[in-house]
Amino acid sequence: MAAPFHKMHGLGNDFVVIDARSEPVEMTGPRARAIADRRTGIGCDQLILLEPSDTADIRMRIFNADGSEVEACGNATRCVATLLGKPAQIETMGGILETRPQDNSATVLLNPPAFDWELIPLAMPMDIMDMPVGWEELERPMSVNVGNPHVIFFVPDTDAVDLERLGPIIETDPLFPEKINVNVATIVDPQNIRLRVWERGVGLTLACGTGACATAVAAIRSGRATSPVTIHLPGGNLRIGWQEGGPIEMEGPATHVFTGKADWSAFG
Repeated sequence: MAAPFHKMHGLGNDFVVIDARSEPVEMTGPRARAIADRRTGIGCDQLILLEPSDTADIRMRIFNADGSEVEACGNATRCVATLLGKPAQIETMGGILETRPQDNSATVLLNPPAFDWELIPLAMPMDIMDMPVGWEELERPMSVNVGNPHVIFFVPDTDAVDLERLGPIIETDPLFPEKINVNVATIVDPQNIRLRVWERGVGLTLACGTGACATAVAAIRSGRATSPVTIHLPGGNLRIGWQEGGPIEMEGPATHVFTGKADWSAFG
C-alpha cells in the first residue's frame, strides 16, 4: 500500500522524509539504500524516519545513502523542524535537539561538542586540537564530535583539495573505528569560512549541517574565528554560534520540494 513521504533539502543536502508516527514503517539498511538510490529509487543523501518518542516531541532516525544508521544530521533536523511548524524537541541517536522553525528556515540547538579522543572516537589517544597524522597534503587536523564524528583540515584553498579521492581514504582509516566525516575548510576572515565536506556513508555533499557546526567549533576553539561565524558551503550558507562549554546554535534554510507516495515493501 502506498504511503506518503516528503522530499526536502537543506542547501542541496536532500532527504526522503517518512512520517511513521501513526503508521509504523519497517526500515532496514538495505531498504533505506534502495530508496536512496538515485537511478532505481527515489533518491536522496539521507532517508529520515519520524517515529513517536518517549522523551521528546518526536524521534528522528537517520539512514545514510549506503544504508547505515547514524546519530545526527543538522540539515535534516532543520527540515523536520519546518515540517513540524512549531518549536519542538527532536530525539536522535546523538541526543535531544531543540528546534525553532521560521519561514523556510529553522534554528537548531545542538548539544555541547565533545573533545575527548574516546568520544570522537579515535582508535588511540592523541591531541584532538593538533592531531599528529596526515593523508598526503591534508595534515594535522582537529577532531570533534557534535553528535556525530568529524575531522577538520584547515587549508589555504578548500577547492584545490581532491576531496573526492582523499575523502573515502580518510573516512575509512582505522584511526576512526566508527568512520569519520571529513571537512576541508578555508578561513576567509574571523566571521567567514569556506567549507567542503565528504560525508560518512554519503560522499561529497552540497552541504553538511553538522560539518558546518564541527568546523565552526574547531575554528572558534583554535582562535581562527569568532562566534557567530558564517559557513559558506557549495549549496549555500549556515550561521553557527558557539561559546566554550555551551551548546551549538545553527541557523539556515530548509526547503520542501514535493510530497509523494510510495510502497515501501517494493524496496526490499
